[in-house]
Amino acid sequence: MAEWTFLTNHSHVLVCLADDPDLRIRDMAERVGITERATQRIVAELVASGYLEKERDGRRNRYRVVTDRPLRHPLERSHTIGDLLTAVSAPAD
Repeated sequence: MAEWTFLTNHSHVLVCLADDPDLRIRDMAERVGITERATQRIVAELVASGYLEKERDGRRNRYRVVTDRPLRHPLERSHTIGDLLTAVSAPAD
């Protein structure tokens, strides 16, 4: 039986980057459980859609999640990315 989750790989990438804006594609892919190529595609889609901003810092990228953007599906559009991240983030110690 295939495993499934309630959140998509796109939201998993956003959760990773909200937690660590300096995370490398390789590390995101490992945490999410997908290939580096799939992670690169997701990051590019999130940047192109305005949900993620990417800034070059030397040889590395730094990311900023745009938390005030609405979720995309009509059923969820009244909530923002920030709402989603708040709901799924681990509480601070």
